[in-house]
Amino acid sequence: MFNKDQDNGRKDGETVIAQGVRVEGDFVSDGNVIIEGEVNGSVKTAGHLEVGVSAKIKANVWAGEAVVAGEVAGNLVVSGKLELLETSRINGDIEAEVLSVAAGAKLNGQVTMNGSKKNQVSAEV
Repeated sequence: MFNKDQDNGRKDGETVIAQGVRVEGDFVSDGNVIIEGEVNGSVKTAGHLEVGVSAKIKANVWAGEAVVAGEVAGNLVVSGKLELLETSRINGDIEAEVLSVAAGAKLNGQVTMNGSKKNQVSAEV
């Protein structure tokens, strides 16, 4: 299916939950994660998290860094930078070192800017 000479933009250790895929339960990863489908439970990654426009997450989320374009119903804890794109819809509290919110993003919850990486996220269960 994939040509070995072509990386398709993917990196080693990257996990993709594609559109049309639904994950129930706790999802834990050391690497980068891209979510385009649905997740119900919790999401924890020490790496970079991308939440696509079509993604629907009903879970608390912990990540090293994150970019959100879809829907998250749950709290987000990001030890680095969190970017909320114009299509993002967040219903939950946010804790991040750096927060970027695009015009049009919807956020219902409290925001805490901790100002340091003291809340480093690890993928331990």
